[in-house]
Amino acid sequence: MARETEFPSEMQRIGTLVRELETIADPASQSTAKELVRLLMNMHEAGLQRILETLAKSGELGSGMIQELSKDPIVSGLLVLYDLHPEDLQTRVEQKLRGISSALFRMGAEARLVSSADGLVRIRVETGGKSCGSTLGQLQKFVEDAIYEAAPDLSGLILEGLEAPSASGFVGVEKLLSAAPSSLA
Repeated sequence: MARETEFPSEMQRIGTLVRELETIADPASQSTAKELVRLLMNMHEAGLQRILETLAKSGELGSGMIQELSKDPIVSGLLVLYDLHPEDLQTRVEQKLRGISSALFRMGAEARLVSSADGLVRIRVETGGKSCGSTLGQLQKFVEDAIYEAAPDLSGLILEGLEAPSASGFVGVEKLLSAAPSSLA
């Protein structure tokens, strides 16, 4: 399992190295490096696609294996990277929310998907107003980590309901105006 914990940082490092390719001064070296990355990516995608096709041809057992493999964080990340994941983004987010619901309950919270469009996911987290700022921060990190694990391909994540309450109970005018219906603002 040590490999699983290294995977996200390795994926980030790959992204950094690919961005660094843009800074190579020698155009021929830059072109060669980009071509190498492109060819490796194409080869890996073709291999993964062939594996999935072979499993799918073996019927129900193969389909079950694909579903089971897609739940593994490392395999899921690779399938998302190559746009081969059997579940769409919204489904993966909904499944992850169901998967963390008992942990959220123990934290005094629950979460639901509000919307998912164009890779932007909006989640409402309800705490019953009983959480302090530090607890809200921990809750936010927990939900963000879980959602990004399930959907590293999302373009944005908005968590509603985790704003820290004012210690005095005072609500500023800007907060009131932002919460007002658009016809009044």
